Amino acid sequence: MSIIPPSEHALKVPAMYRVRQLFDTDEITDIGQALRDELHRAEIRALVRPGMRVALLCGSRGIHQIAEIVKTVVSILREWGAQPFIVPAMGSHGNANAAGQQEVLAGYGITEEAVRAPIVSHMEVQELGASPSGLNVCVDRAAYEADLIIPIGRVKPHTDFSGHIESGLCKMLTIGLGNHEGCSRLHRFGFEAFASLIPEAAAHVIAHARVGFGVAIVEIAYEKTYLVRAVPASRILEEEPGLLKTARALMPSIQFKEIDLLVIDEIGKNISGAGMDPNITGRTAKRPLANFQGPRIQRILVQGLSPDSHGNACGIGAADFMLASMYGRIDLQATYINCVTSGTPESGQIPIQVKDLDEGILAGLSSCAGINQSAPRVVRIPNTLKLGDILVSEALLEEARLHPRMEILDDSPV
Repeated sequence: MSIIPPSEHALKVPAMYRVRQLFDTDEITDIGQALRDELHRAEIRALVRPGMRVALLCGSRGIHQIAEIVKTVVSILREWGAQPFIVPAMGSHGNANAAGQQEVLAGYGITEEAVRAPIVSHMEVQELGASPSGLNVCVDRAAYEADLIIPIGRVKPHTDFSGHIESGLCKMLTIGLGNHEGCSRLHRFGFEAFASLIPEAAAHVIAHARVGFGVAIVEIAYEKTYLVRAVPASRILEEEPGLLKTARALMPSIQFKEIDLLVIDEIGKNISGAGMDPNITGRTAKRPLANFQGPRIQRILVQGLSPDSHGNACGIGAADFMLASMYGRIDLQATYINCVTSGTPESGQIPIQVKDLDEGILAGLSSCAGINQSAPRVVRIPNTLKLGDILVSEALLEEARLHPRMEILDDSPV
């Protein structure tokens, strides 16, 4: 039995055309040399002494060449006589257990054999006392017991709040390094408090743990490295806002004004903390994203879950429809742990399931309000990170043709 209303049976799936969105293309071509240049700066080199046990913090976000970045940092530290090891700093991700978090790292190519450093993964924490607002801060115990802590992370806009510091080194030192326990404590305050709470908690960690410096990474819209910056711990809170501003300016976007239906091929935690980035779609599982400057999107259909998400479908609640075949790939336990810990159970709610792409498109369009059903505005993207080459329906071709940062790749439908 069809879920499409009888009156809509004449509705047809529109033909789709290949369009390329153009973004800035500056990137680092030799990431190893860039890292060596940064780490050999005198103020950074002076922080590492022979014999030091150094905890390198690695998270659960997809970062271009992350395994090579970590391996290079490990190599440099060994040259200096230090003893580096890897600590997963990803809060409740990876099923909130040690094996799951090590599996997430392995999915990014970060294994003991690949980066030539041991991985110490557990969920035990060390209490650091209360911050000024009363938050009891804790960090991973193995990292705390090290002689030096170095977070390695990407700086980018957050999916659920705005502030001068969002996702980056400060978030990794607090939510990530706090493991399941610390992550839960922070999220109990709600995202509304994060703009002030994360910098406060990060300052507390820096003051009470042996944070040496951070390796900050900023990427361009094509998921390539734009810059790497070694930031002394004493300047992380000072420098991260500028890095965030740069990252925000380099973010990709969907450059149309009105979209009836957005089709997303895959979502996942490796793509965005919210599965699909609200900075791209304009919506979270709870509400529309405040001050969103992108397109007005009526309906969202999701086709699949990224393998690198390890079954975590957190964020699927922001969609209106999903393919039924996707449901079998969801690890409900991993999803529910992440959603509950982050204080957003709405993110794990399962939307309407459709049997295939065609039914999903027709169901999405038939549930839109006030659209031209003979010329629907449909956009299909691989995910919210990959927005260069996309598919659009015929109704959007003229807008693409006139846009200075778009080009039509083929006049024939795919």
